[in-house]
Amino acid sequence: MHSTAKAQYSELESDRNPYLQRGRDCAKLTIPSLLPDEGANSSTQFRTPHQSVGSRGVTNLASALGLSLLPPNQPFFRFVLEEQALQEVALVPNAKAELDASLASIERSIMQEIEVNGFRVALAEALKLLVVTGNALLHIPKTGTMRVFRLDRYVVERDPMGHLKKVIIKEDVGLHTLPEDVRVFAEPYAQDHGKKSCELYTCAHWDGDKVTIHQEIYDQIIPGSQGVYDANKSPILALRFVAEQGSAYGRSHVEEVYGDLNSLEGLSKAIVEGSAAASKVLFMCSPNGTTRPRDIARSSNGQIISGSAADVSVLQMQKFNDFRVALETMNMINERLNYAFLLAETSIRNAERVTAEEVRLVSQAVERSLGGLYSTLSAEFSLPLVRRMMQRMTKSNKLPSIPEKYVTPAIVTGTAALGRSTDLGKLDTFVVGLIQTLGPAAMEHLNMSEYLRRRAAALALDTTGLVKTEEELEAERQAAMQAQMMQAGVGPAVGGVASAIGQSLQQQPTEPQ
Repeated sequence: MHSTAKAQYSELESDRNPYLQRGRDCAKLTIPSLLPDEGANSSTQFRTPHQSVGSRGVTNLASALGLSLLPPNQPFFRFVLEEQALQEVALVPNAKAELDASLASIERSIMQEIEVNGFRVALAEALKLLVVTGNALLHIPKTGTMRVFRLDRYVVERDPMGHLKKVIIKEDVGLHTLPEDVRVFAEPYAQDHGKKSCELYTCAHWDGDKVTIHQEIYDQIIPGSQGVYDANKSPILALRFVAEQGSAYGRSHVEEVYGDLNSLEGLSKAIVEGSAAASKVLFMCSPNGTTRPRDIARSSNGQIISGSAADVSVLQMQKFNDFRVALETMNMINERLNYAFLLAETSIRNAERVTAEEVRLVSQAVERSLGGLYSTLSAEFSLPLVRRMMQRMTKSNKLPSIPEKYVTPAIVTGTAALGRSTDLGKLDTFVVGLIQTLGPAAMEHLNMSEYLRRRAAALALDTTGLVKTEEELEAERQAAMQAQMMQAGVGPAVGGVASAIGQSLQQQPTEPQ
């Protein structure tokens, strides 16, 4: 008997609940609205944390990851030729540069499609969920932008190696928001249950190199919702920030620094409440003294009244040293959290003379820390996104069919060994070393047009109209020669005759002296 999506969802909820509760605890110390408690809606009033380090750190880290995963105006991937294709291309002159330029053009087309459909906005939301809760799910449809689901709206099942086996998404949708054919199918079941909304389940099952997807409403499969995709081009991506061994879900970055955030929250609350109490000013008069409280309350500044100063005292908490200890502890925790959330501006010392080298070293340290954070994201998000976009654009005739046997995409963000910057550095190092070792005359052996094309490809630049072709260079040389002859007073015809005479003289044998 076929098990319904609702039943499977209920079975997998028990494995998800510990991660869900931990994610909610982390959200309460950073951005509570990212993963609210069960039953929360648009009118729910969230508790505001007493410190902003958590929210500021989450926003900063998510932004840094977003710029690394989807760098602006630069592809985050490159197409790599397999060894067999490289050997075949090497036999054709200038084929390597032309092929690199064509592949770079396809890369720019994919990046333009990503930008036009607003993927960056959805990715920013997903990255915040990953940093705080450790889990997020993306759905990339056939058209339009991708959707983001938080942990309380889906369940996941993985094999011991961490590969996806099953994903079920649960959505509460109104009948009026469904497409016409789906609404006609669902209305009879909704009337039987007396509801104007329904639970829509989207099920994805991985079997080898294929993934099967269908949708259910009221335990019934929606006609026409079934589909089969290649596993590496699945429209559903279940992301994890830190992959936990043997678990279907991931751990978050906030969970790793939860102790510091919780301690900072408690100290901030104590200092804020204590400071509010300490700021209250109360004058106390001795009941047996000669000074009357009424005279003190009604007297204006500088007025003379009868009384004794010994009869009046001010209520003080005498907790300055205690507050100082708490403040020093807060500053120490703040410093640790600033490093944990890559807040580089707080790592640069505050002084009049801060050299550019210091700023560069701090920036490099942040980049190194960032490189280790998105290793899982590169495998579970970047590469599947490229493959999915290639399939989506090929079906809509926006891209030519790319033979995957010879060309494969590789992620180039973050790791310098895989990036285009490595190719650029090698090219420049080669030219500089050539000049330093053999002198400027060695540049005659360099094909400048090929070098310019390869350098532009390493920078992911479109060279159309920028780098001159061999035909354009030859035409310019001919034009310059003719202009020089005209300037010297020699007409084209005379120049042609002189050229012919010169060639005939070169062909005649020379007599010995």
